[in-house]
Amino acid sequence: MTEKFISSLPGSENFVKIEFINKGWSEDKKYYIETSDGKKLLLRVSDISELERKQGEYDMLKRVAAIGIRTNTPVDFGLCNDGKNVYQLLVWLDGEDLDSSLHKFTETEQYELGIKSGELLRKIHTLPAPENAEPWGIRFRQKIKHCVDVYNANEFKSPHVEPIIKYLRDNINLMDSRPQTFIHGDFWVANLIVNSDKEVGVIDFNYYNLSYGDPWSELGYTLPWDGKVFYSCFFINLFKGYFNGEPPLEFFKILRYYYAFSVLAATCDIAENEGEHREICIKNFDNILYYFGDFQNDIPSWYLKDY
Repeated sequence: MTEKFISSLPGSENFVKIEFINKGWSEDKKYYIETSDGKKLLLRVSDISELERKQGEYDMLKRVAAIGIRTNTPVDFGLCNDGKNVYQLLVWLDGEDLDSSLHKFTETEQYELGIKSGELLRKIHTLPAPENAEPWGIRFRQKIKHCVDVYNANEFKSPHVEPIIKYLRDNINLMDSRPQTFIHGDFWVANLIVNSDKEVGVIDFNYYNLSYGDPWSELGYTLPWDGKVFYSCFFINLFKGYFNGEPPLEFFKILRYYYAFSVLAATCDIAENEGEHREICIKNFDNILYYFGDFQNDIPSWYLKDY
């Protein structure tokens, strides 16, 4: 992608600064843009094969922005590069991601940021799922089957996995009664942006999972997989912000189930990746088992509260 190509986009005559962004797991090509009238924008460019998914993401951002969530508000969407690519032009969200900046804040500030992040997620979950959404229990059974099939087909094996598969199958009924709402899809510290006023926003809504599901599942995926328990003040208070107080005991039982599934899913990542990413997956696998005492405990060890 070249600056010459970008110059063909609508309104590009007002672009006075264009910087390529080499960050994140997405295959999108991303650019930071400043305009002559002082606006800051994010340009995301994807292959045309991603058109339907990117249209879905763009429409999701419209819904989210409409309820007052701090995010990359939509500006423009369309085809470019002679129809070979699709682009999204969004408002840039000023600030630093919490994955790289949380260590800079005091414990009190982490407490406040956790509360704000939980409240932000709760607000996202006020958006309803489609009325014809397939039941969550059916969808989650499919997720488990896929991971089991991948695990069985690959050479990576662990003595922890078979008991976890049994636990997931024996307790799948926990998923049958779960409600569904609109969800972010990848709500974790790398996608949470804090500005100079300590306001929290969220980026990178993920359309690959159809944008709806059990809202509590997102609280399972936002946790410190990589051993950052020294940020437990933030994560504990993210829970409290979400529930507007202490979480119910039922939540921790559901949370443990999602953690168990994340161990199974991690085996897929371990089997399918090499090098540094594989090592990260193995570390996450070990940490998750440690937090729940090999899944003998409902409440993760870092939560630091007696029930």
